[in-house]
Amino acid sequence: MRISDEQRRARLGRRHHLAAESRAKTVVDVAHDLVGLHATDPTAVFLAAAARMKDPSIAAVERALYDDRSLVRVLGMRRTLFVEPVELVPIVYASSTAAVAARNRAAIEKDVVAYGIAADGAAWLRAVEEQTHAALVARGQATGSQLSADVPLLRTQVPSDGGKAWEGFQGLTSRVLTQLGADGLIVRGRPRGSWSSTQHTWMPMAAWLGGELPVVPAEEARAELVRRWLRSFGPATVADVRWWTGWSAGEVKRALAAVTPVEVDLDSGATGLVLADDTAGVRSPKPWAALLPALDPTAMGWTERIWYVGPHTALLFDRSGNIGPTVWWCGRIVGGWGQRADGDVVVRLLEDIGTEGAAAVDAEAQRVMAFLGGTRITPRFRTPIERELASMP
Repeated sequence: MRISDEQRRARLGRRHHLAAESRAKTVVDVAHDLVGLHATDPTAVFLAAAARMKDPSIAAVERALYDDRSLVRVLGMRRTLFVEPVELVPIVYASSTAAVAARNRAAIEKDVVAYGIAADGAAWLRAVEEQTHAALVARGQATGSQLSADVPLLRTQVPSDGGKAWEGFQGLTSRVLTQLGADGLIVRGRPRGSWSSTQHTWMPMAAWLGGELPVVPAEEARAELVRRWLRSFGPATVADVRWWTGWSAGEVKRALAAVTPVEVDLDSGATGLVLADDTAGVRSPKPWAALLPALDPTAMGWTERIWYVGPHTALLFDRSGNIGPTVWWCGRIVGGWGQRADGDVVVRLLEDIGTEGAAAVDAEAQRVMAFLGGTRITPRFRTPIERELASMP
């Protein structure tokens, strides 16, 4: 069976809620169907949701994150911060975060010994974690600076980059808090300041969720995560699965064996995978345009991207492989966008998409500006085309 690039774009438009006729009612629906939203850049969560919601608002996303707590920030696949629906949190932790936690722990313990802080790095870290968690439980919620005031050991200084004298020193507060988060004991809560702030308070996970994090066997969790991901992103290659999850080849192989997907031919000549009950054709939606933020889950969903990125990689990605703000037309990236100092959203098309396409893109740019409401944002990872547009007079 063959699934063409055109069919893949039809699936993308509908299943990723990008076609206007397929937009979602809530941000929880968006996060559920995309198996999480990238949250390394906090504004990306809001913009990714807004592009896919029928009636988007900053208040609706904040309500789901901080009041209803139906969405949770977790360190997950590829050691990337995601916003996940609450029911997926134990799946992400068991499948991906636990391995991240183990690597982070080993790195902290090694530094503690290497820089002469303690002879037993593991014992030192356990003591600091216990004190920090107890302080957070006592406060209910706190910032990193408040916790470092309560637990002086958090202020222990280590070289910030490989021990080079000119690189300076940093306290261990953020690393220990990240470790406690990766262990499922604490969670990032409401930010300090506006919705675009990168400074979050912390809360005990049990208090945030109203109970302990459920335990799921790792192999079961990996199979479930792959099953959900293929439902939204399939067809995908084995390389795509391994890249998106960040798992080892063996872990991917075992998860796919449990899911038993069907192989299909792709236009690129590669072999794709879809779920066994997902081989039927998907009707193409009406022509659609979208402006997606940097690190959007659709744009970062596959490692083999030629079928939707085309020849525009150099302008749209930074040197580390992070994609910037993109303009989409009917399932392909056709340009980039940025925001000038006065708050106006500006677009640069890299292809001729006709008058209908250009008009639809302009309408989406106005939609994004209305959502931002005058807020000026700058992506954490900047790309050539975004920098160019942001500097326009």
